[in-house]
Amino acid sequence: MFSKLFSSSSILIIFIFFSINKAIFGTTFNLINRCDYNVWPGILPNAGSDKLDSTGFMLAPGDSRVFQAPQEWSGRVWGRTGCNFDANTGQGNCATGDCGSNQMECNGAGATPPATLAEFTIFSGTKQDFYDVSLVDGYNLPMAIQAVGGSGTCDTTGCMKNLNQMCPNELRVGDGQACKSACEAFGTPEYCCSGAYGSPSTCKPSTYSAMFKNACPKSYSYAYDDATSTFTCTGADYTITFCPSLTR
Repeated sequence: MFSKLFSSSSILIIFIFFSINKAIFGTTFNLINRCDYNVWPGILPNAGSDKLDSTGFMLAPGDSRVFQAPQEWSGRVWGRTGCNFDANTGQGNCATGDCGSNQMECNGAGATPPATLAEFTIFSGTKQDFYDVSLVDGYNLPMAIQAVGGSGTCDTTGCMKNLNQMCPNELRVGDGQACKSACEAFGTPEYCCSGAYGSPSTCKPSTYSAMFKNACPKSYSYAYDDATSTFTCTGADYTITFCPSLTR
């Protein structure tokens, strides 16, 4: 009886300690590059959220980097590819996902479409986090989000397929470095869910967003794709992996 009581008490103490720890120190993000090429992650906090330790850096194949987020944080993470930064001035740009800062650090600038996005609203502790991988702004490389150590459904989500290989000509960027969304390619209200198409009842999936959804069923394929694309977890840390289908 005593051992059962002690065991239950120990579990409760561990749970309380974990909750307090998360509330004080916030959430850890671990960014991993499993691609066979360099990736330059960009990080953009939403309005009202603090900047993390870096807003842009390089990950060589197999490298990783860990960031600590505040107790409450929202923002997005993406991978830039084909970057070239001058060793002396630090100036340069990227072939895909460029943030327009003319530097490795994005400094408050977001990704130029098309780019695969990992999006987060983090509360730490006992409130639910929300996260998703979005193709609404197009696609440039495979990406996955894995919740680590949380409670709830905490599903892994992402787009593991190489959509550049199946991208229609009318959406293709260059010789296949990235794949635009239909909104970016054509700019019309029915594809951009704007104007008369600015609600879930009027903006429906297009043949292009359906192609994205079939290849990556857990990712956002268009603006109102919430039901199968937003995921929740409580008290987790998060691993963001570029090219998750490749192992090292």
